[in-house]
Amino acid sequence: MEKGTTLRVARPTDHLEDVVRFYTDGLGLSCLGSFEDHDGFDGVMLGVPGDAYHLEFTRKRGHPAGPAPTQDNLLVFYLPDREAWQRAVDRMFAAGYEPVSSFNPYWDRVGRTFEDADGYRVVLQNASSPVSGTKSSGG
Repeated sequence: MEKGTTLRVARPTDHLEDVVRFYTDGLGLSCLGSFEDHDGFDGVMLGVPGDAYHLEFTRKRGHPAGPAPTQDNLLVFYLPDREAWQRAVDRMFAAGYEPVSSFNPYWDRVGRTFEDADGYRVVLQNASSPVSGTKSSGG
């Protein structure tokens, strides 16, 4: 991969409005774009403006997507600053989302896991990314 590549994580949903609310009101992502009836698909792209990743959620009219395949399908957001992590967790609570126990208990040690309307899970981890070369800062 080349530097400057943008990552899009795309997945279908049966609950587009609920999923968008989870990732915007709860997680704090912004709507970067959307489309309706593009070859029978509706979709929304969410992310942080200017960042090199975004999430796309789509639905195809008349075609069920189904729930998450397992409880261990995760998006993990590393927030090493304790106050920033706590604000992110508090935003999820304020939007009406309660944490769930992680399938892998590792994520519960210094993080909180939340589940969207399709059963996909997001971990807010109070640590530095292990690939950044920095040591994790516990919770």
